[in-house]
Parts: sequence; C-alpha cells; structure tokens
Amino acid sequence: MHTLSSVYLGMDQHGYDIYDTTRSEIGELLYQLKYRNDLSASHRIVQAASTFLKRSRSKFDVIVPVPPSGHRQVQPVGVLAHGIGRELNLPVVDCVTTRRAPTPLKGVQFADERRELMQGLYAVNTDSTAGKSILLFDDLYRSGTTLNTITELLMNEGCAQAVRVLTITKTRSNR
Repeated sequence: MHTLSSVYLGMDQHGYDIYDTTRSEIGELLYQLKYRNDLSASHRIVQAASTFLKRSRSKFDVIVPVPPSGHRQVQPVGVLAHGIGRELNLPVVDCVTTRRAPTPLKGVQFADERRELMQGLYAVNTDSTAGKSILLFDDLYRSGTTLNTITELLMNEGCAQAVRVLTITKTRSNR
C-alpha cells in the first residue's frame, strides 16, 4: 500500500488542501523520489523490487516502463525501471509511446470515462515486443486502467508472448 492513512486538515494560506498522511515505508520512498526528486530513495526501491523479482527473472525478456503522464524533473518510472534492469541484467525498452498528451486519471472517478481517455493514447514499437515475455512496470497502481490498456496493446499490436505487471505501490482506493 502506498498510504496507510490520510486525515484532511483543512486548507493552507494558498487555498490548497492539506493532509496528515502516513505512508508505508516503500510508499514514503516512492513519495520522496516522485515528489521531492530524491534520487537516493530509488536505490532502496530498486533493491526491494529486484529481490522480489529474482526468483521470476527467467520469465522476462525485457522491462517495458509505462510512459510518464506528465513532465517531472525526475521520471520515477524510468529511473526505477532502469535500476531494476541493471540489477537483473534485463534490457529496458521504451517501446510504448503516447500519441497525444495524456489526461491524468487521478481525479477521474468512472471506469468508463478512464477507458475512454485511454483510447488511442498509446503506440508500440513491435520490434521490441514481438514474441517477448514482458515485465510491464509502473510506480503506482490506482485503478489498473493504464496497465490494462498497455497490456492489451502489447499483446495485440505488439505481438508479445506474455505480459506480467509490477508496480511498486498500490493506492487504498482504486478510483
């Protein structure tokens, strides 16, 4: 789990909602990497993910990171995917791209609306995926819409042999 609890405290002087949030240990590390650009947090996340994956290493030919949904100084998915790839001696291929600017799904409550926003968003370079067993990687699981959309793309257009998914954390709600 990414967060263990979150209590609304009100608004700050700029009108932004503020919360008292307690995160899991790995959730806090991901938060520090993603929102504080703390690259030192990535080492512990990579070690935990690599240790978890070592038993299954033979099931993957490549790691495919989910493309970022917005611009960040540090793109956590890429940093973590490449770190895990180095640890497991697995190539990381950025073969899924966006065809247009993605709409963030964070505030979209309805599954049908999320799926509609994903339609035609992604493209895949099949040179990197055809016949491959893929580890699709993302930092945070919320509803599964992005992962399901990309998995379908990799299996159908990308002609992947298999797609397995790993995320670092999961939200408490899946909206």
